Amino acid sequence: MTADARPRSTPTDARSAADPVWVFGYGSLIYKVDFPYLERRPAQIRGWARRFWQGSHDHRGTPDAPGRVVTLVREAGAVCVGMAYLVTPDVFAHLDHREKNGYVRIGVDMEFGDRSAVGGVVYFAAEGNEAYLGPAPEAAIARHIARSKGPSGPNRDYLLHLADALRALEDYDPHVFAIERHLREFEREAVAA
Repeated sequence: MTADARPRSTPTDARSAADPVWVFGYGSLIYKVDFPYLERRPAQIRGWARRFWQGSHDHRGTPDAPGRVVTLVREAGAVCVGMAYLVTPDVFAHLDHREKNGYVRIGVDMEFGDRSAVGGVVYFAAEGNEAYLGPAPEAAIARHIARSKGPSGPNRDYLLHLADALRALEDYDPHVFAIERHLREFEREAVAA
């Protein structure tokens, strides 16, 4: 799949094409809500971990110097906290364009704070897509983020907004917060130099 390929829809059940659908956001969809929704609720998905392993050629970097954004990786016992939005199907035209850089929609079960559960979709960038950067030490990811910028702004802003959004959700994501800690250390060192 090319970096510009359009995401495909994966139905999660036998819903009508006009029925609203729950979308789980675990990255910028938590804090940058530039689409209409019917309902918004904190949620979580099990068996997935958030990782800064996806390249961003179109928002937080460029084709020659991609930034790093989050995707999901399978991890036994993991719980990924985020925000769920109930949207009408017409919203996917906007979201598919926004999440086009290697992401596809896949079905997922999400849980809410009251322990109720619902099926929906999540944007997922699999290993092997053209924009996939893969794992790296968290300090190296922080340095990469520190030097990256794209049409949507500095990559550092994506990381810091995500960390703040996770704190607001009272979620501790060790991967995100370790990268944030490294970034802040590098910035302090740069100022002191």
